[in-house]
Amino acid sequence: MIRKTRRSWEKFARQATQWTGRPAAFAIALAIIVVWLATGPIFHYSDTWQLVINTGTTIVTFLMVFLIQQTQNKDTKAIELKLNELVAAVEGASNRLIDVEDLSENELDTLHRHYRQLVTMAKRDIKLTMSHSVEEAEARHREKSRKTNR
Repeated sequence: MIRKTRRSWEKFARQATQWTGRPAAFAIALAIIVVWLATGPIFHYSDTWQLVINTGTTIVTFLMVFLIQQTQNKDTKAIELKLNELVAAVEGASNRLIDVEDLSENELDTLHRHYRQLVTMAKRDIKLTMSHSVEEAEARHREKSRKTNR
């Protein structure tokens, strides 16, 4: 039962976020605003007239935050899994990047520094695509330095 409810929720959230991202949804929202503005003189721009649009937009915004966040979370997880598969499948790729999103901010900063080193070393190489990981790049760099210093 819970699984079926979750699937229904996911389907609804996906469809709702896809639909609200279409031009027709924007046109409907714009039409609502135009109608609301046009009724201003009829209601003498009263507090109630203003409250109607404020309440309506607040409710829609509040609900959309949850729909968008659910869809974004699912999409992010799918992208992370695809990237993990690529990292795991590519020979020479650093496996430390699998599930990198679970690392702390400090650990991510450390990895970022390592990859900045890789870029610095790669810029010195003739072919930028020669290195696949920090460790491999450092080993190649040491080997090149040894050959040059002979």
